[in-house]
Amino acid sequence: METPLISVKQISKSFEGVHALTNISLDIAPGEIHCLAGENGCGKSTLIKVISGVHAPDSGTITIGERTWERMTPLEAIDAGIQVIYQDFSVFPNLSVAENLALTSEVAAGRRLVNRKRLRAIAAEAVAKIGFDVDLDAKVADLSVADKQLVAISRALMSDAKLIIMDEPTTALTKREVNALFTIILDLKARGISILFVSHKLEEVFEICERFTILRSGEHIITCDRDDLDRRSFAAYMTGKEIDETRFEPGDLTDEPVLDVEGLTMDGAFEDVGFSLRGGEILGITGLLGSGRTELALALFGAMRTDSGTIRVKGRDVRLDSIRSAIDAGIAYVPEDRLTEGLFLSRSIGENIVIAEMADFARACGVLDKTAIAAEEKRWVEDLHVATPDPDNAVSTLSGGNQQKVVLAKWLATEPDVLILNGPTVGVDIGSKSTIHQILRSLAARGMGIVIISDDIAEVLTNCSSVLIMRGGRLRESIDPATTSEAELAALVAKDAVTEGAA
Repeated sequence: METPLISVKQISKSFEGVHALTNISLDIAPGEIHCLAGENGCGKSTLIKVISGVHAPDSGTITIGERTWERMTPLEAIDAGIQVIYQDFSVFPNLSVAENLALTSEVAAGRRLVNRKRLRAIAAEAVAKIGFDVDLDAKVADLSVADKQLVAISRALMSDAKLIIMDEPTTALTKREVNALFTIILDLKARGISILFVSHKLEEVFEICERFTILRSGEHIITCDRDDLDRRSFAAYMTGKEIDETRFEPGDLTDEPVLDVEGLTMDGAFEDVGFSLRGGEILGITGLLGSGRTELALALFGAMRTDSGTIRVKGRDVRLDSIRSAIDAGIAYVPEDRLTEGLFLSRSIGENIVIAEMADFARACGVLDKTAIAAEEKRWVEDLHVATPDPDNAVSTLSGGNQQKVVLAKWLATEPDVLILNGPTVGVDIGSKSTIHQILRSLAARGMGIVIISDDIAEVLTNCSSVLIMRGGRLRESIDPATTSEAELAALVAKDAVTEGAA
């Protein structure tokens, strides 16, 4: 490899005796797109914070150009050309695009008065560097996730960035937005700017990254070229074990459907949706953002009202005009955003698990049976292997994968006949993703009917017995996962989008 842009040597870092990083070394060349991967808790975030000067390492050095640091400050990191774009983008949502872009340079110049013309000129120059067409006067809070990210990238380039660290940059992006981001990343590479791409999404990192460094439990496992890895070895290096990628094969199915949907319509969202789901089956529904898939899920959980159509659960017509009516009918729903829709982050793990069935623990006098509650909490923590020493700990202390298990436990505790999951593994690492998939397969084997709504092509093909493609509020096509490749399904979804645009 040519002379590195940045060379990290033998970095170690501990917090209160717990080793977060142990002798980590990493080199990144100018214009290189380098993947940093590992499960949650492997040390990725700590390494990013050491490189960007937020954390002082216990030992080791960072070399950029002719200078070597044993302890770098954030300002020194910025001056050396290091910029970090975190998952939340660290933008000011109440300020305009122009204000977000010009603020740093204005403060650095010591200016105390705002000159709107100067702000706009600075911002216009910044967005022009990546060909970003945006209203400079728009509030950042009103922008899409993808555009907020482009604001953050534009701001990074204003500081003459040589290395941009992108922390899980595609978590909330659609496939189309991911493609647009990758185009910008490749343009940055062509200009000699390096990218440290932090992610565990296999399809994306293999598409965009040239070299890989994988951490596990704070230790360096491997650094290698993309061609030296495949999906199986990538997952094995990350988790320390082989990940089962065999395709789901349903066992015995119920004679009658557990869920029947006919002519379901919600004006402005979806129209004439119909399908049947038998117990033991895992049905996948995929489509682009805006296809109506999330509105359909919410309607089936009573969170949004439909205008027409029928829904039957185990042969009985049900009217789903509230979430309680859906729960009573035997339907459970795991939402797409566990942090804002699925969990009470300030409450304990156990409280989050039993909240949906709390009324069942009330004695005749109205006093809660705390012994029964504790037993129920312990049962689900053990059954779903939630990694915690104590269910009384706040759910916010868990990793993303374990938080998702808690959301799943909450709804499984209601003993549903139908389980609907919207993006069941968004933002979780490979190990937790595999565990969640195995849980869903075991639930299907016990006779539960499961619907997975996801734009993760590999997820639906591997874990579903049939897949429906949704576009423009309609179910357009049904495919057999056994005879369809990832590339073919991705092309079908993309083709639908192109067809709709041309119509």
